[in-house]
Amino acid sequence: MEPTPTAVQLYKVFKKSLTGIEKAVANTRTFTPATSRHKFRLALSDLGELLLLPRLVAGLRDVAPGIQLEVVAIDAIRLNEWLLTGKIDAAICNRNASVSSAQRELILYERYVCLLNDRHPRISNRLSLEEYMQEKHVVVAATSGHHIVEDRLKEFGLERDIALEVPHFAALGELIASSELLVTLPSAAAKIYLSRRNGRLFELPFQVPDQEVFIYAHTEIGDISAKTWFYNFLKDASPAMMDP
Repeated sequence: MEPTPTAVQLYKVFKKSLTGIEKAVANTRTFTPATSRHKFRLALSDLGELLLLPRLVAGLRDVAPGIQLEVVAIDAIRLNEWLLTGKIDAAICNRNASVSSAQRELILYERYVCLLNDRHPRISNRLSLEEYMQEKHVVVAATSGHHIVEDRLKEFGLERDIALEVPHFAALGELIASSELLVTLPSAAAKIYLSRRNGRLFELPFQVPDQEVFIYAHTEIGDISAKTWFYNFLKDASPAMMDP
């Protein structure tokens, strides 16, 4: 369902009043994490699940053992809608320009690298731009929020030869270990695949800005006291979640 233009216009007019009412109601409540059975929904990519989720769950068990957490596969295109409508309580993902008026906290700068097969027949000790562009690549769908490399290459008037597009990061290690495809991905994920002996890591032969990773939440929508606690918990827990 899509709101009508009139509904969109009315929402803008009434939003401040509704937020004021929700804040007033929230001030009469208290949220006690130690005894709460509240359910939170968090949007993550499968890469986020791989890198952050184990320590996030451990941290929640320590301070809020009765809390329920549902992880939703992130859709970067619909993220703003999900936050505004309360479909999710928070998201951890790359910078998303479509998200409006949400609280956000920068938690990580991530750089991109290239991963390829240990026994790649054409690439030995270094990776040149010419070699990078001549090879075939596997990419993760743009809905995951990882499209900065493609955007950067377009600035140079270049386009990779994409042989495979996958919806998730999960299978990339095995794909690289069993093919000649190249994958460009965040270094934290690449190091996990390296530890599993899935390939070799190379620096990219062109400059890509470090990717900013944020926590996003609309703490003034829905159960304000619970959402505010969850957002603050994610901010406080993020350094421990990302420790090597």
